Amino acid sequence: MTQDDWSTMLEGHPIFTLPKGYGPTGQSEVSLELSTNTLKKSMLEGPSEDGLPLSGRRQVMVLKDSDLIVAAGCELRIASLSDPKLGKSTDKSFKILNTPNIQFGIHQIALNPSGKLIAVAGAYQVAVVVLPRAGYSKLVPSSVDCKSIQVGFFYHHSPSSAPIAKIEWHPWGEAGSTLMVMTVDGKLREYDISVDTEEPQQVLSFVPEKKTSKSYLAEDPAERETWGPLTVYAVMRSGDIYAICPYMPQNASVPSSYVHALECFISAKQEFLSQGTSSGISALSTLYDYQRKYVTALLKQLPPGTVYPAISRSFSMHPPMTIKSQPMRQGPFLLQPSPCSLEDSEGGDATDISYLAFIRDDDDEDAGETERLGIVIVTFQDGKVDVCLDVEKVEARWESKQDKSQDLPMLAVYECIDLGLISMLKQTSPLSSGTPILDLLQANHPVLLMDPIHDDTVYVYHAFGVHVLDFGDLLQCLTSGLRADDDDGVALNQALQKSAGTHVVPLLNTYSVDRRCSNPIISISVPNDVYLSYSILILTSVFRFTSFPLNLRTELSLSRTVPDLSDKNTTSGTEDFLAPIDGPSAYISLLGTEPFVPPPALSRISGLPSNPRIAAGTPNTKTEFVLTPETLRYLGSTIESLTSQIHEIILAYKATEVRAELQAKEFERQQQKCSVMLDLIGQLSGSRNSEVKERLERIREAYRALASRLDHRLQALMQQASPKLSEYETKWFEELRRMKAEIAGAGRYDEQSLAARTSLLKREYDRILPSLNDVAAKEAERKKHLSESGLGLSQAFQFGERSNQERTKIAELEEEIVKMASKLELSLARPPSLRESTQND
Repeated sequence: MTQDDWSTMLEGHPIFTLPKGYGPTGQSEVSLELSTNTLKKSMLEGPSEDGLPLSGRRQVMVLKDSDLIVAAGCELRIASLSDPKLGKSTDKSFKILNTPNIQFGIHQIALNPSGKLIAVAGAYQVAVVVLPRAGYSKLVPSSVDCKSIQVGFFYHHSPSSAPIAKIEWHPWGEAGSTLMVMTVDGKLREYDISVDTEEPQQVLSFVPEKKTSKSYLAEDPAERETWGPLTVYAVMRSGDIYAICPYMPQNASVPSSYVHALECFISAKQEFLSQGTSSGISALSTLYDYQRKYVTALLKQLPPGTVYPAISRSFSMHPPMTIKSQPMRQGPFLLQPSPCSLEDSEGGDATDISYLAFIRDDDDEDAGETERLGIVIVTFQDGKVDVCLDVEKVEARWESKQDKSQDLPMLAVYECIDLGLISMLKQTSPLSSGTPILDLLQANHPVLLMDPIHDDTVYVYHAFGVHVLDFGDLLQCLTSGLRADDDDGVALNQALQKSAGTHVVPLLNTYSVDRRCSNPIISISVPNDVYLSYSILILTSVFRFTSFPLNLRTELSLSRTVPDLSDKNTTSGTEDFLAPIDGPSAYISLLGTEPFVPPPALSRISGLPSNPRIAAGTPNTKTEFVLTPETLRYLGSTIESLTSQIHEIILAYKATEVRAELQAKEFERQQQKCSVMLDLIGQLSGSRNSEVKERLERIREAYRALASRLDHRLQALMQQASPKLSEYETKWFEELRRMKAEIAGAGRYDEQSLAARTSLLKREYDRILPSLNDVAAKEAERKKHLSESGLGLSQAFQFGERSNQERTKIAELEEEIVKMASKLELSLARPPSLRESTQND
């Protein structure tokens, strides 16, 4: 065992003791197992009394940082994992959260995004508990008083109300207080714990009023360019998938970058629609107008000055009320091609749905070029898992009386995974009388859980164990196919054909072949804390704890062997400077051209075991081992599997050893080749260098001699072909002589030539330049003197105003004198002003 194995550290921890009512003084632990004897009790929709019925969704263990919270019956237990991890405490203990309002068996618990609240749900009731602050473990009492509030008492209380299907906190709820409760009648109720715990803020119905069908919930919180974060998916018992968009919590905290990106997305669609001429443009135009109104109402809720691009911040928003119509229920989705059924299966009910949005770290730079990938995963009772690609993104639609003929949305079914539950149960020989062993699948309820660190890993836990689904290879192939620049989809088809599909790893098996029973998994958790090792924690119905250490993948381990089609297309057109010449290669490597791929038996990136661990029976089971035909068959199949794996490992070891020897030989060959190349380089830089230089000099001299002979030969051929000049050549040479005489002159002393006139102009310029420089210097000195001794701007303005007043008075006097002279009939000379104007003219 390694130091990171939680199974060793938490072995015998009292937090995993059975709840009250079970054990030596209560009911038998066998009643917690799933067998043909307990099948009828397990198939009940709700418990007749407080306990742990085995049907339906179970999640009774969560991790809050380094604190482990476990629900046992109607009580909540909490313990710190940092103490046993760091070796601070040798005593293993836990605290009980004292919640008097919770008097029902807890089936599900969910931690809110802030980590301060935890929602608990039973068969019919829902409550919210305020978790204690840090330091609770230092308190002396064994219980910690916590405030608890029942949620929706009118809707979730009595056995006559609809049972709870799933509870989940909305990731965009303001302050992490938006709790969504899904009931089996297909209604999704939204409660804001900080506003009102009795009445829901919103109610979404996935099933018409006259039709009832058990449904389960999934969200799409990761798409960033489309309507993904505002979409809710639900799956019915029959496997039909529905979606409602747009949906936003009544009090939401939305990133500003998403609102701006959604506005750009709708603007691009409207611009593209304006260029088309099809008949369906009017309907789409109306839909896009509704979407524009919705997004405009969101933009108005942003604070003034919020621009894009800028640092994204989350702001409080409310659902727009500009559109009176309710969001339309879209579906059922068309599954193309139709999912196949498992062999020997009558087709079980759908149990859970999840939306996996794959976002690579390097997609932020080219988010506009590469389409984000979305995968819808649906689980069924018989162990079938449908993997569907979200190729047609769901868009916002509203109910409208005018538009009744809406096309159904579509999901592309990529593969149907068989978890092998039917084949495992068929290994057990049927009884002569009694319930068939395959009927145990009726109480099976597979549940999906996303890995909090690696977004391409999904865990499926059910009544018979745990499986791991790794979508890394599939998503790598899809990404490389979408990035390839071809419009006909050839690159995408090639990538899909090369994909090996989803990698399924059985992690834990809780089915006992000899006892014909199983311990259903009631919860799994994966730590997402820097102080806790990366592992998976598993809890069975009899409170047996198991853990598996996991490997954190680095960038190097994420690099798959899938070829990057886009790189090939971009590099194929480029010209290499040192491209090899055609023909056989000068050096052929023993390793070939393809890189070495480690055998699958030796390369397990996740670190999970190749064979599932067996965890059957109860901790207090003390029965003798009985050898039965089923046990022998199971041992034989297990030994056969182990033997084949041993052979594979031996073959992989031999192949790796051969490869290592080949690489050693290749290394020796390359060393020898390098020594030969160094000798050749020494020869080229020494004696052969001088020889090459002498040879080049002789080649240059021979070239000059050949060029001279070629000129003489060409001149002789021209004279033989045309000994006299043609008319045009004669005119051309005369024009050249005329231009030469005009530029250079007829003789040495021709003053009319351009050369003589240019030299004369230069001499005159050199003669005048000193006097011009003196004049410019005097002018600059005069301006400087005037600027220093002259009047200021305000003084000059006053003098000018005063001069204008005096000029006006003089003009008035001149007019009066002229009038008086005219009356006395005297002749006068012209006034000074008229004489000045005449002189100026």
